[in-house]
Amino acid sequence: QEQLVESGGGLVQPGGSLRLSCAASGFMFTNFAMAWYRQSPGKEHELVASINSWDSYTRYADSAKGRFTISRDNRKNTIYLQMNSLKPEDTAVYYCNRLGALISWGQGTQVTVSS
Repeated sequence: QEQLVESGGGLVQPGGSLRLSCAASGFMFTNFAMAWYRQSPGKEHELVASINSWDSYTRYADSAKGRFTISRDNRKNTIYLQMNSLKPEDTAVYYCNRLGALISWGQGTQVTVSS
């Protein structure tokens, strides 16, 4: 059974940092580019960052460039999102998924940036 489990969210002050993790199971992880998405209330999922499997090439939304870093560990079937210089507008539920070949969404992890 394909499954995605996100963790690492929390409440952080503006300017702070968080590291999110996503553990994948039930599919051949190394066959897929992976991505982080986020969803704010009333909005669609927004692609934040993605990473290839074969060359670890990364891409970022303009809102994430220079502040977020996506990485993956193919031995652990896990991807990460290091988020620095967080802003209130980064507040959302963060999800991971395959890029371009979505499977069922996990429960996500809430990130709240507030003073």
